[in-house]
Amino acid sequence: MDPLTVIEYKYNEKITPEQLSQVFLASKLIRPTDDYPRLQKMINHADILFTAWNGVQLVGVARAVTDFSYCCYLSDLAVDKSYQKEGIGKTLLQLLKERIGEEVALILLAAPDAMSYYPHVGFENIDNGFRIARKK
Repeated sequence: MDPLTVIEYKYNEKITPEQLSQVFLASKLIRPTDDYPRLQKMINHADILFTAWNGVQLVGVARAVTDFSYCCYLSDLAVDKSYQKEGIGKTLLQLLKERIGEEVALILLAAPDAMSYYPHVGFENIDNGFRIARKK
């Protein structure tokens, strides 16, 4: 990233499934990038969507589902690989934490490649989780 680049952060900015797909592809985060109707549902049903922009280009996203009272699930944290290691992910997380407040636990399932990232930004590893995997 050019040192003069200014990243703009937005809350609940409307984005398209194509834009979300592109940031997932550019971040190498495994998501259903060719299923635009599903991506649209992911956008529509998020309670919180913070985005990072370089001009008109979406370069990062934090998407979460929450009750704003007890817990918040961080569904996606994706930053375009060419913009990583610039603090964009940390800023998106900070904005999310400020939005939900201190009474709300922030939880997530990490992609295997991100397991070393999350402790670096304040998350603790937990072993008391369970899941029923999606079928597709």
